[in-house]
Amino acid sequence: MKRILAAVTASLLLATGVHAQSAAEKSGINSVAGIAPKTQDFVQEAAASDMFEIESSKLAVERGDEATKAFAQQMITEHEKTNSELKKMVGNLKLNPPPASAMSSAQQGMLDELKALQGADFNEEYHDQQVTAHENAVDLFKRYGEEGETPELKAWAAKTLPALQHHLEMAQTLDKD
Repeated sequence: MKRILAAVTASLLLATGVHAQSAAEKSGINSVAGIAPKTQDFVQEAAASDMFEIESSKLAVERGDEATKAFAQQMITEHEKTNSELKKMVGNLKLNPPPASAMSSAQQGMLDELKALQGADFNEEYHDQQVTAHENAVDLFKRYGEEGETPELKAWAAKTLPALQHHLEMAQTLDKD
């Protein structure tokens, strides 16, 4: 029950703070209906998601147990790579606006929550947040990879999706332990 409540809350919160997001994407209607986000929404959400993954994982490298630290280091490496790829692609395509330069307020709130925790409480919350964040990322990339409006970004989203699905599986496994 706790996980369901956390997932619903995080999904609603994550949908509210991303810069210049369309109403359908912000409300979560697009996700529920399986509709691809607009290119601008995809770029903003993907960048903010990467930032959250990187910053929360940096904290986990400092505070987590050994399994959490290993997972977190992999998340830092892989999300820095996807963030760099996204920025380069958006620049090459001359899309506006550029990728978000900050997390959503909801993501910042989740990060602040992690900062207040230590030990087993930190690990549990980080694991829960990673599952939720990767569920959201998988949904975003799947929808855009299938129906996105910019061919280069659509191909990149589809290519990146398997790695995100693997991250989700790893987070779910970590969360069970």
